[in-house]
Amino acid sequence: MTDPTDRTDRFELIAACDGDTLVGLADDLLDGERPLRILQEPKPQLVMHRVREPVERRPFNLGEVLVTAAEVAFADERGFAMVAGKAESKAVSGAIVDAAVAGDHPEANRICTVLIDAETDREATRRRQWNESRATTVEFETLEDEDE
Repeated sequence: MTDPTDRTDRFELIAACDGDTLVGLADDLLDGERPLRILQEPKPQLVMHRVREPVERRPFNLGEVLVTAAEVAFADERGFAMVAGKAESKAVSGAIVDAAVAGDHPEANRICTVLIDAETDREATRRRQWNESRATTVEFETLEDEDE
């Protein structure tokens, strides 16, 4: 299972989380008492997506992917997020969430729970969709050679 207290895992959870959830979490954190500074404005950019081809296991550049990255300083902690697509508010919100968990904010445990629940829901949806699509699988019969 993914561990939201591990920063690498948290980056993945934030990137995969839906924008409304992240914005809601960030809004809950912004109480006016803790300072927030934007260190890197959220700006859509292209990054190269590398994959490993399955036969010889060599990496190659699949193509460019549109992402939005942001960095903040929140409650004396730095936070960063990079999310798919043109999603400025999701990126800033994700960076705030990252900083809150990294800085052991009083809401950090709740944030971790929400991120894990979002991942669990996403996986359940993927499994359901996969199972639904399996019903459309076609199996082909093999023809035996008549000469045999």
